[in-house]
Amino acid sequence: MPKSLFLFAGAVIGFGISHPSAARGEDSKTCDVVIYGGTSAAITAAVQTARMGRSVIVVSPDRHLGGLSSGGLGWTDSGRKEVIGGLSREFYRRVKKHYDNAEAWKWERPDELNAKRSGGRYDPQADALWVFEPRVAEAIFDGWIKEWKIPVVRDAWLDREKGVVMDGGRIESMATLDGRVYKGRIFIDATYEGDLLAAAGVSYHVGREANSVYGEEWNGIQVGTLHHSHWFKAPVDPYVVPGDPSSGLLPRISAEPPGIRGEGDHRIQAYCFRMCLTDAPENRIQFPKPAGYDPKQYELLLRVFDTGWRDAFKKFDSVPNRKTDTNNHGPFSTDNIGMNYDYPEASYARRREIIAEHETYQKGYMYFIANDPRVPEDVRSVMAEWGLPKDEFTDNGHWPHQLYIREARRMIGKFVMTEHELLKKKPTPDSVGMGSYTMDSHNVQRYVTPEGTVQNEGDIGVGTQGPYEIAYGAIVPKDDECRNLLVPAAVSSSHIAYGSIRMEPVFMILGQSAATAAVHAIEDGVAVQEVEYGKLRARLLADGQVLEAPEGLLMSPKGVAIASLQGIVVDDEAAIFQGGGWQGSTSHKMFIERGYRHDGKENKGSKSATFTVTLEKAGRYEVKISYPPNGNRAANVPVTVAHAGGEKLLKIDQRENKGDGHGFVSLGKFEFARGKASVTVSNEGTEGYVVVDAVQWLRVK
Repeated sequence: MPKSLFLFAGAVIGFGISHPSAARGEDSKTCDVVIYGGTSAAITAAVQTARMGRSVIVVSPDRHLGGLSSGGLGWTDSGRKEVIGGLSREFYRRVKKHYDNAEAWKWERPDELNAKRSGGRYDPQADALWVFEPRVAEAIFDGWIKEWKIPVVRDAWLDREKGVVMDGGRIESMATLDGRVYKGRIFIDATYEGDLLAAAGVSYHVGREANSVYGEEWNGIQVGTLHHSHWFKAPVDPYVVPGDPSSGLLPRISAEPPGIRGEGDHRIQAYCFRMCLTDAPENRIQFPKPAGYDPKQYELLLRVFDTGWRDAFKKFDSVPNRKTDTNNHGPFSTDNIGMNYDYPEASYARRREIIAEHETYQKGYMYFIANDPRVPEDVRSVMAEWGLPKDEFTDNGHWPHQLYIREARRMIGKFVMTEHELLKKKPTPDSVGMGSYTMDSHNVQRYVTPEGTVQNEGDIGVGTQGPYEIAYGAIVPKDDECRNLLVPAAVSSSHIAYGSIRMEPVFMILGQSAATAAVHAIEDGVAVQEVEYGKLRARLLADGQVLEAPEGLLMSPKGVAIASLQGIVVDDEAAIFQGGGWQGSTSHKMFIERGYRHDGKENKGSKSATFTVTLEKAGRYEVKISYPPNGNRAANVPVTVAHAGGEKLLKIDQRENKGDGHGFVSLGKFEFARGKASVTVSNEGTEGYVVVDAVQWLRVK
């Protein structure tokens, strides 16, 4: 519950306190649909319910509506935009309509935004815009509420201990801590945390399942999986006195063993604030020194800088008006690794402490880099040019009111989405929407390796081979647990599958679909599990939802089979992707297996794909890479081969491919030790499309 009330100085926090605004005559409210939560999913669910002619109320623990979409995430994690429909796409159309007005561009022109390396793209001919300022997003959500005359109760907190009254497997009512009671025929839990579903006794999971639970490959502990950007590429000493374990560990390093690859654990991916920053002097406030600031918390960052790392600004993704959506990037950044494990189940008071600690850490991180003389001057001087925008989050000290709850509880519902459905290895029944973003988890722990260096674990990105369907059964509980509850945010899915589903456009899609199902359940007098799918599907399609990928988006199995090739071949389906948004394609006639990926010519410098192999024998191998060529490709694609002697960086021209008959181009011959070896393709410093397909290791006799 990444809630603004925790961050307002002097605010009255509703832990059992009656609010003066709660009129005595309004202590009980009855509606067809009661929605708990203030997220983007909550608002689209409310709008859809109202559009279908049913009474609805939004009971929001937030003071600001829209969740992360209005809380700093202005650079949309969209994946394939072709599968974003319904009210979700309408939101981004309204964003576009706002910026079609010349008066919306106060601090820069559209062409200046478009010229930035990591800038969003404003296209006057497009139907939607996928980057925006937080205040614009909030205005759209508030506008929807006003347009449909939807009652909203803000700063209203579910009584999680005794507030939910059940009757015959149904929620009869829910009460908030201020004493008000809300009765409904259908309830929707639209929180990131799944607080209502938990209070109703619905099954859920917290943490990473072992791979054995659902027969997955990418779910559990990921020791040994190292991403291009979010791990320590050079050895860094973890001890207060370098080389002396008796001196203790530096802050924010765990002394616990990381666990065994593939096993499950209680850990969840790191949280952070998606900061909106600006370098416009007239609109900038210098980074404040937070109360409780402790520069010792950032000693590890200094050691990262000492290795030569200089990518601190790689995720300053530009949104309109000289602002950013600034996300975590690198081995030590805004992700507060390991400090959120108890958040999903914590009391409100404990959550308040966790959120406050995250705020202090992240504000201190920015202040440290911009001011501490030990920070390299080439980094410090640039960071000092950035600050908080005067015109954002004006009632919260210009700091985001929403903590990024990347993962909390996940319902175990009637159907569980896993990597098998996302990779199209198994069919998905009864689609109510689509996702397409990479299966993405941020790091979950920072530990000491057997070699005595520090390393991160948990960061992973696995492509989905194109858009995938999301089952209706993933937003409803099991039949025998609760018969009038829908859950569009804390969706029934495994940890790794949720890493893709958890994107804001998908939450809006599922919010609309949940509301449509709620109205059908009311009209037909049935439990949510018994809604007739054919009827539901017809209404979703009529309202613009996309339930299957348009022709051409899904990759087809018509390429060269790996089984027909020599050596060891790793396809892009098994690669680890960094940066998100890698897009699948089969438009070129030459590819391996089911297709290939490209970077969309976007987010240059932040995307990479790593192909990893386990070599059973040490020796000399020729390494080859496959990619379909085209004149629109990049001419200088960085490719790094990790071998026994270190790393070899090469640049390849993907406009041409003069390789063998299967499109494999030699990168050279290298000595390898027995065990792991890898090849990483990056889009750093490139201008055209960067394409990845497969990597081949051939033993040289």
